[in-house]
Amino acid sequence: MDEELVRRAARGDAEAFDALARDRIDRLFSIAIRILRDHHDAEDAVQQALWTAWSDLPGLRDPARLDAWLYRLVVRASYRAAGRSRRRRASVVRIVPDHDELPGVLDADQVTDRDALERAFAALSTEQRAVVVLHHYVGLGLDEIASIVGVPAGTARSRLHYALQKLRVALEPVEAAAAA
Repeated sequence: MDEELVRRAARGDAEAFDALARDRIDRLFSIAIRILRDHHDAEDAVQQALWTAWSDLPGLRDPARLDAWLYRLVVRASYRAAGRSRRRRASVVRIVPDHDELPGVLDADQVTDRDALERAFAALSTEQRAVVVLHHYVGLGLDEIASIVGVPAGTARSRLHYALQKLRVALEPVEAAAAA
């Protein structure tokens, strides 16, 4: 059914495109927010990706590849948004609600672990975050990730390796402190 919607949208059917976008917008936003770490930039990236998709949809040769194509568009839009927003990069302070307001039991160690992971992830380059998100969040293989981000498979593998290595190094002191 999606393939038929893609064909209709490619012929200019706005309702078909709207249905396709509605089904995928949350996933695209999740990818963009994880890469960009900024709500407004992620919204802009998704909007740009969907605008590009609407404009270029007639050129999509294989309707079954719509999702991979949309991932590529949102990753590239995220790269552009990251380039524009580097000047705004500052520490993000999140207010943690009172213990009684939390949905589950969350102790100080969990908050510390989550904060350390946030800081470590923020230290990664945009390209490294994109590969980590596509691999560990979306569940794509390295060959497909390479195709989406437009790099050779070895480069995607290298980015994932160095990103995970950087995360491990950043989290080791936290784990050592927790064990003590």
